[in-house]
Parts: sequence; C-alpha cells; structure tokens
Amino acid sequence: MGLKVFDLQCSNSHVFEGWFGSHEDYDSQQARGLVTCPVCQSDTITKRLSAPRLNVGHFSDSQIAAESASGGSLQRTSTALSVAAQQAQSVVAASPELAQIQAAVMVQMREFIRKTENVGDRFADEARKIHEGESEERPIRGTATLEERESLAEDGIAVVALPDFLDTDRMQ
Repeated sequence: MGLKVFDLQCSNSHVFEGWFGSHEDYDSQQARGLVTCPVCQSDTITKRLSAPRLNVGHFSDSQIAAESASGGSLQRTSTALSVAAQQAQSVVAASPELAQIQAAVMVQMREFIRKTENVGDRFADEARKIHEGESEERPIRGTATLEERESLAEDGIAVVALPDFLDTDRMQ
C-alpha cells in the first residue's frame, strides 16, 4: 500500500505535510483529533489544494493523441494535472516568506532533535527520573502512550509530542 501525502494547514496558517496510509486513515485520525500541527499543536486542520504526484511521464504524445481520439482519458488527465499544478504553484507563490520561515523552523527543530538522547519506550520513566533528580538532566526523546503523557502532565512534567517525520533516526 502506498502512502498518501496531503498538504495540510492549521487554524494558525502553519502549512505542513501529512503522510497517511489512505484517505480513510486521514479521515479517521482527523475525526479522533490525532492530526495536529507540528508547530503549534492545533488540531483544527484543513487539507490544502495540492498537485497529485502521478507518474504520467511514460505516455508519449502519440499515445495521448490516440487515447484522446478514441474518447479516452489520458488527455483529460494531463489537462487536470496541469490545472492542479498551476493552482498549487499559485498558492505557494502567494506566501514565499511563510514557506521560508517554516523551512527554517523545520531545520532548527531537526537540529534540536539531533542533540537529544533517544530513550525509546523508556521515555516516561526517564522523564520522571530526570524531573525527580534521580537521573542526570539532559534533553531526551522517545515514545510514550497518551496515558503516560497525561500522567506526566498531571505531575507537572512538561513534554511535547513530536511528529514522526522529525525523528532523525527514522530518516537514516
């Protein structure tokens, strides 16, 4: 199964990509409030217009002409892709400063994450030990369940959920 990549925007106008197994996965996660902005954690998210990433480059002009003459859809697909690409470019062109700022923020976030220790599924225990002075204070990251994060918050231990795409270990 291929991944679906959606261009998303939060209510605070932060633009980001979301990767999902299917349209249904996106809809399900959105309905449960699991789709959040990586910048501000807003869960009021909308899909933005984006050009589909389809591989139609293997069709020759003669194939498109023949398909079009026979009432086929290759020409219409090509036109639809062209219109969608133009619309997506105009949306991006309307806010180049925003795109540059967001790119700089992403670079800084990834750099910060690179400087943390990945403690894996021991995150909640290790965060609690650091908070209570039982372990050396240092920046850590890892995985925690929703219940573990809520328990840490109740005890006054601040944690931030990071999207998977920022995890530099997964990018290698």
